[in-house]
Amino acid sequence: MPVHPAVAAKLAPLADLPSWRDAMDDPLLRARLSDFRVWPPAATLPTVDTKDDAAPGPHGPVPVRIYRGVPEPRRPVLVWVHGGGFVHGDLDMAEADWTAREVAARAGAVVVSVDYRLAVGGVRYPVPHDDVVAAIRWVRDNAERLGADPARVTVAGASAGGNLATGAVLRLRDDDGWLPARLVPVYATLHAQVPTPSPSLAAALAELPGVVRSTPADRARLAADYVGPDREPDGYAMPARADLAGLCPTLLINAEYDLLRASGEAFGTALAESGVAVEVVTIASMLHGFLSLPASLSPVDETLTLLSEAVTRDQGVPEVALAT
Repeated sequence: MPVHPAVAAKLAPLADLPSWRDAMDDPLLRARLSDFRVWPPAATLPTVDTKDDAAPGPHGPVPVRIYRGVPEPRRPVLVWVHGGGFVHGDLDMAEADWTAREVAARAGAVVVSVDYRLAVGGVRYPVPHDDVVAAIRWVRDNAERLGADPARVTVAGASAGGNLATGAVLRLRDDDGWLPARLVPVYATLHAQVPTPSPSLAAALAELPGVVRSTPADRARLAADYVGPDREPDGYAMPARADLAGLCPTLLINAEYDLLRASGEAFGTALAESGVAVEVVTIASMLHGFLSLPASLSPVDETLTLLSEAVTRDQGVPEVALAT
């Protein structure tokens, strides 16, 4: 399917920009890229109760923001981890705040968005990973105080946040003997070296300006930012290297026009080969990072519905109908 027309209309001014990483390193080019990445919100963002709090962690308190869709007790709970290439992002970015509000309202859930430490200023793995592990433990152990059900915890994240969410669930499986009800990585970074894209994916990527296409070298550099140069990542840092047996049911959501679709597809195959219940969904016409776009775009709306349905699925709660 072609790139969504609303996205395609904003791509033309980016045709002459270099790679995403080079653009991010140049203030003038970064401003042009920001014009593409910043979208106005949907006409009406869901109104939900919010509260800032913090989870105790080994490197200090981990800020979190709690969103409550309904006041009823023992609601399902989503721990949500934003992306940003391990070096950008916060609780106010669209991918964090808009997604949390939408899922809290659609699923009638408690959503806890995690403000992990970024891999800047000398911070490296395992610090961001440890922050996410600590936040999930805090949600699990305080679920009833949060108005949530400790048996109905879903862990999800986007891009680098999908990496952190998956690595944290693997750590909790191994250290605590505990798993959430479901894991949902969205266009996630799961390999230190992205697998070779299929011919169809390579052809789709060739249609994009280089600045939004991403390259294996870009992704390797992001992995080095997170883990540290000349350091071999373990399976918690890059989950494709982990023993995946016994992982909880997993929904992998990929974008059609995204190099990391190759990572998600390969990871889905590895999960299935390890005996994990896994579903892989590709969102047509979308580029990497599309949860930073408003829900008024139908593929974004579909993805938010998928995520909301994952939070409530198999828990005696009616499934959410998919958008058409």
